Amino acid sequence: MTLPQTFLWLGLFLFGRTAFAQSTRAVWLDELAIKSFSEGIPAVLGKTNAAGDSMRIGGSYYRHGVGVNSTSILAFWLDGHAKTFSALVGVDDQGQKNLPHVFYVIGDRNILFESRVMRRGDVAQPVSVDLTGIKRLGLLVRVVDEGLTKVYSNWADAQFVMLDNHQPKTIPNTDERYILTPSAPQTPRINSPGVVGATPHNPVLYTIAASGERPMSFAVNGLPAGLSLDAKTGIITGQVAKRGTYPVTLHAKNALGEATKMLKINIGDTISLTPPIGWNGWNSWARNIDQGKVMASADAMVRMGLSDHGWSYINIDDAWQGKRGGPFNAIQPNAKFPRFKEMVDYIHALGLKAGIYSTPMITSYAGYTGGSSDFADGHLTDSIVANKRAFRYVGNYRFETNDARQFAEWGIDYLKYDWRIEVPSAERMSAALKQSGRDIHYSISNSAPFASVTDWVRLTNSYRTGPDIRDSWNSLFVSAFTLDKWAPYGGPGHWNDPDMMIVGNVTTGSEIHPTRLTPDEQYSHVSLFSLLAAPLLIGCPIEQLDAFTLNLLTNDEVIAINQDPLGKSARLVQETDGIQVWLKPLEDGSYAVGLFNVGNFGKTPQSYFRWGDETATSFTFDFTKVHLKNRYALRDVWRQKNLGPYTGTFHTAIRHHGVVLLRMFPEK
Repeated sequence: MTLPQTFLWLGLFLFGRTAFAQSTRAVWLDELAIKSFSEGIPAVLGKTNAAGDSMRIGGSYYRHGVGVNSTSILAFWLDGHAKTFSALVGVDDQGQKNLPHVFYVIGDRNILFESRVMRRGDVAQPVSVDLTGIKRLGLLVRVVDEGLTKVYSNWADAQFVMLDNHQPKTIPNTDERYILTPSAPQTPRINSPGVVGATPHNPVLYTIAASGERPMSFAVNGLPAGLSLDAKTGIITGQVAKRGTYPVTLHAKNALGEATKMLKINIGDTISLTPPIGWNGWNSWARNIDQGKVMASADAMVRMGLSDHGWSYINIDDAWQGKRGGPFNAIQPNAKFPRFKEMVDYIHALGLKAGIYSTPMITSYAGYTGGSSDFADGHLTDSIVANKRAFRYVGNYRFETNDARQFAEWGIDYLKYDWRIEVPSAERMSAALKQSGRDIHYSISNSAPFASVTDWVRLTNSYRTGPDIRDSWNSLFVSAFTLDKWAPYGGPGHWNDPDMMIVGNVTTGSEIHPTRLTPDEQYSHVSLFSLLAAPLLIGCPIEQLDAFTLNLLTNDEVIAINQDPLGKSARLVQETDGIQVWLKPLEDGSYAVGLFNVGNFGKTPQSYFRWGDETATSFTFDFTKVHLKNRYALRDVWRQKNLGPYTGTFHTAIRHHGVVLLRMFPEK
C-alpha cells in the first residue's frame, strides 16, 4: 500500500468511527417526572427543596436539582444507555439541624458513591460516577428521622449524561401476575361478617353478602323486633330499641343448594365490631371526584362481584365540599354533587354504605371548606379561597355539631376526619357523631401520635397509624410492617389503620397508573392488612379491576381472617434472616400465620431497591419458637388448599417480598 493509500484508508477509518460514534446529551434530574421515580413516602420536588422553596446547601443556591424529604428512594431503569451521573449533595439549609444524612448512588447492586455523613450547614459534596453498562440505578438518602418533619436534603445540579436519545425510565414491573385462588363455587356461600353492632334506636343496614349463581333468595331466623329482611336482595334494615345480643341464622339459597351462617347482632354502645371493608375515592380520582364517579363506583362494586364478598363502603374523600349553609349551617356539597341525598340513597339501595370526608381545619388539605372558621357564621373570604394552604389550622369557631347533624340527615355511614391530629378536635367530633342520631364509623387521619393511642381507642372507630401510603414496597413496609407496637390497642370498635390499599390502578403522587407493587408484594400487602385486622379500603377505580386484582380481593378465607369476630391483631413473633412471622389468634381457636420474606429491607443500602435478580428463600417454621403447640392441620389460605397435619415444623420456600399465608388448626 502506497503512502497516499495509507492516509486515505486511515481517513476513511477515522471518519467511519466518528460517523458511527454514539452521541450523548445531558438530562437534568428535575426535567424528569420525578415523582414517578420516587419510592419514598414524602413528596420529591424538582428545582426546589422538598418544601417548595429555594434549594440551598451550605449557603449556596442551586437552580437545578431535586429536593427530597426524610429517607428518599429514587429508582431508575437505564438499561445500559447512560454514561455518567453527577450532582452536588447535601442537607438543605431549611432542614433539621444536626440530623445525619448519608447519600448513595447504587448501580446493579454495587455502591458507586457513598457520601460522608452530612448535616445542615455542610458544604455540598460532589458526585460523579461512571454508569457504563448499568441497567438499574438507585439514588438513596438514608436518615433516621425518628418522626421529625422538615428533614430536607438535595440532589443539586443532578444530571445524567445519556447515550443517543435515551431517557431514564421507571423500573419495569413485569413479574408474572399469577393467580392463586380458585374461583368461588356456584353453590351459595355466605361471606358477610358473623357479628354486627348498632346503637339502640339508630338505623341498621346489614347486607348478607353471598357468592354463587343468581338468582338467590335469602331468609333469616330470629331477627329481633324492629328489623326486616328483603328476601330478594338480602338487605336487613330497621332499628332495634332494646339492648342485647341477638343470635340469628342467615340463609342463602339458589338452584344449586343452600348455605347458612350464624350472625350475632349486638345492640349497645359499640359499632364497627369488624374492620370496615370497601372503597375510598382519593387514590382513584383525587380532586376530580364527582357524583357520577361515586355512583359508577357503587355500581361497579356490585357488578364486579366485590359486594358478594363483603365489600360494602363507598367513601368520598376530599373535594366534595362547597359553602356552609342549609338548615344546619353545615358544609354543603359543591356543584360536582348536585343531588347529594339522592346519591346516598342510591348507594344504600344497592346494600352498600356511604362515607364522607371532612376536617376540623378551616380548609381541607385539597383546599375545600373545613369544619371551623375565624368567623361566627363559618363563611370563607376571598383571601381564604385564594390562599387555602395558609388556613390549615383549627379556627376559633367550630361546627362539629352542625356538620354531624347534616351527615346523619344525608344518611352517611362513615366519616374520614383529616388533620394534624390532636385530642380536643377528635373529642368534639366524637361527641357530635354520637349525638347525631345515626351510627357513623369515625375514622381519624393521619399519623395519629402513638403517645395518645388510648385516646384514639376511646374516641374513634379507626385511627391512622402513619403517613399517607404510596404504591411502593418502602411505603408498604413503613405503613404496615412496623405496626407491632400498635397491635395491643386495636380491636372491635377501634381499629389500627395503616391507610388505604395500593392495588389496582392508583394515583398516589402521579397520574393514574398500575400499582408499582410486584405481584408478590401485593399478596403480602393483602395478607398483612388482613392479619392486622386493618380497614380494607381499596383506592383504585373499581371498574378498571383486572382478573389478577379481582382475584386478590375476593379470597373469602383471607377476608375472613380480617373480619374475624375476635378482632385481635397479629403480632410479629419472629424475625430471622429476612423472614418475618406474624401470628393472629382467631375466634375458633385456630391461628392465622403469615410468613413474609421482607428481604432484610432497610438494613443495607441495596435492600431499598428491586434489582430483578431476587430469588425465593427457604424457611423452616418452627412452631415451638413462637410458643405454639406441637401438632396442627395446616391450610394454604391463598390456594384454599389443605396441606395436611404437621408436627413441630413446616418447611417452605417464600418468594422475595412474598408471603405464605397459613391457617393452623390444633389437633388433639
